[in-house]
Amino acid sequence: MSGAGNTPPWAGAATFLPGPPLDRTCHDGWQRWRTTRASFIPAPVMSVEEYKRLSPRQRRIYDLHRLATHSSLPVQATPMSEAVAWLVRTRIEDGAFSHKSGTRTGVMVNGGGAQGKTETVCEAVAAFEDEWLTLNQQVNPDAMPGTRDLFAPVAYVRCPVKATPISTCQRILDFYGEDYKGMRLEDLVRTVKAAIADHATKALVIDDITRLKLHREADQDVLDLIREMMSMPVTLILVGVGIPTSGLLRDGRRDPVTKQWVFPPVKDRGRSPNSDAATQHERRFELIDLDAFSYDTPAQIEAWTAHLRGLESCLRLLNDTDGMLTAGGMPEYLFRRTNGVVGLLEKLVQTGCRHAIETRAESLTVDLLQRCTVSPTDLPDLDAASGEQPEIPQVPKKKRPGRNTVFDDDGPTGAVG
Repeated sequence: MSGAGNTPPWAGAATFLPGPPLDRTCHDGWQRWRTTRASFIPAPVMSVEEYKRLSPRQRRIYDLHRLATHSSLPVQATPMSEAVAWLVRTRIEDGAFSHKSGTRTGVMVNGGGAQGKTETVCEAVAAFEDEWLTLNQQVNPDAMPGTRDLFAPVAYVRCPVKATPISTCQRILDFYGEDYKGMRLEDLVRTVKAAIADHATKALVIDDITRLKLHREADQDVLDLIREMMSMPVTLILVGVGIPTSGLLRDGRRDPVTKQWVFPPVKDRGRSPNSDAATQHERRFELIDLDAFSYDTPAQIEAWTAHLRGLESCLRLLNDTDGMLTAGGMPEYLFRRTNGVVGLLEKLVQTGCRHAIETRAESLTVDLLQRCTVSPTDLPDLDAASGEQPEIPQVPKKKRPGRNTVFDDDGPTGAVG
């Protein structure tokens, strides 16, 4: 924002207020999120002098807009998330554009908590849906003549906490708004297959898949059900924490050429309906890890610093934010505070910005961040039952200041009086 000329002071219309809560696990909620995911307008950049010219009411509204901006930081791509997004889009497009009726290769996205797995996958499949809807002129190409069935290229569901084949089918049907009252398992499976086909779904995302511990018979039946879905013309995207050690892959084998996990056909043990038990083709999943940042090599340090530089551009503090997160020893300090986990970094920066605004420091410094903590309660969306709560590093003890150390800091400057 510029104070030159006759530019009026910031009016502060509260357009940053959030709307109704979004539930991506139902079609209407998913569509509202998909179509509005980039609509938030951050607070304008403002200098100390411009801020002082605002009235007290305008200052308060501007501060609230800044808090909303820091609470709604955009999801930044990382080298790791770009690799995941590329694979997800590739597998979905390979299946969606294929004229064959064979099994679609699925994707398992593995990673620790707060590393952005869900948002990376959701953004990738939403980008696919944007393009797919445009290609089909927003109309379901598989609808029966004279009808306009619900068009849902993407379905997003979360695995139930104590999953059974019945509850898993119900979660999928909930996304479409399908009625399943009084249905037996066989009817539910048939209805799920019909819903995926009728609504022209090309990608089915099942999040929190490692809620399946596989020590229960019902868990194994759910996994059999998921594999059975691979015989349909839909690409399965499974997202979870610690997939390699969860048991989901225990009876699969890793193809040394394709690097994909290959599963034998499901044997019909009489516990779950399986119309494809007699088929000879194998089901395939490609496993990819979404790792945290590392800080060992020059390339890794540069990647971390570049991520911080992108985060800097989103901050709305009155002091110049250029170099605020990337100069001196700040990159190393932030890495030590977060172990390179982007979710922890975002929460730490968000908390620091609130302190900087409330104390009128208007800068993020090591001294200020030393007073900020991040706890599991700051990450309410992460499911501890599925192992998503990350290990949060303790605040490092302050060492004796010295040259070129992360604590060689002169403190905040340009505070607003």
